[in-house]
Amino acid sequence: MFTNLSHLLFLQSIILLAPIITVKGQDDFTIEEATIESIQRAFDENKLTSLQLVDFYLHRIENLNPVLRCVLEINPDARVQAEEADRERRINSHHGRSFMHGIPVLLKDSIDTNDKMNTTAGSYALLGSVAGRDAGVVEKLRKVGAVILGKTSLTEWYSFRALFKIPNGWCARGGQAQNPYVAGGDTCGSSSGSAISVAANMVSVSLGSETHGSIICPADYNSVVGFKPTAGLTSRAGVIPISSRQDTIGPMARSVADAVHLLDAIVGFDPRDGEATSEAARFIPDGGYKPFLNEHGIIGKRLGGC
Repeated sequence: MFTNLSHLLFLQSIILLAPIITVKGQDDFTIEEATIESIQRAFDENKLTSLQLVDFYLHRIENLNPVLRCVLEINPDARVQAEEADRERRINSHHGRSFMHGIPVLLKDSIDTNDKMNTTAGSYALLGSVAGRDAGVVEKLRKVGAVILGKTSLTEWYSFRALFKIPNGWCARGGQAQNPYVAGGDTCGSSSGSAISVAANMVSVSLGSETHGSIICPADYNSVVGFKPTAGLTSRAGVIPISSRQDTIGPMARSVADAVHLLDAIVGFDPRDGEATSEAARFIPDGGYKPFLNEHGIIGKRLGGC
């Protein structure tokens, strides 16, 4: 039940600003809430293209971001990348393609990209900082054909420069990000924009970073899936750091399966973060983590909270 009228009006505004869009094909395919596996099936059945998917998310961002304030920049090359993914799909058989091929991803604005976008940690102090090389996780995403859609907001400088005295989800570049479910509700941080954008169907999946709770907490508060990989399982190279012992890059998604597909694309050795990734890479299972997905795995389990 809503606690006051403002909460109801807030959610109504979100619904009115972003109607559900279907793509017409042999059968209608609804993009909103679609999983990565269902999107890949739609690609294979010619019900959807990566360009249509990107355009859908750009439309959502255009309509919702003035309210939610969770996306700082759009990659001007995103549509070109989507067209390239569609071209590759037409030329080559789908066999052997990554689940992330043609899938749009938003990146926390602390992750370097070798393109036209800034990497600023949400701060005007770094505006104009355009990296000359992709972060390690971005290199891996490009290698499997993912589409880099843009950069998300975050609690500025992970809140560390402000000694945790600024609101969760606030940064100078983006202003105060909003929880998509509760007007004025806590977004948690610092990967707030990455969580909000996924929750509001502004992207398929996103990347956040965590030192101490910065993926897990925003995922919780914005009702999405997120987890912190063991430090070194994913490369920290090209990511604005806090602690070499704790920093890690991880997935945020609307389902466990989607989070695993994204994780499988970004794990592994990176010579630029060699000491940590070489150790963790020894424990990555053959075939990645997807084989461990089991829809019946929770049957019979007892879950508790504290």
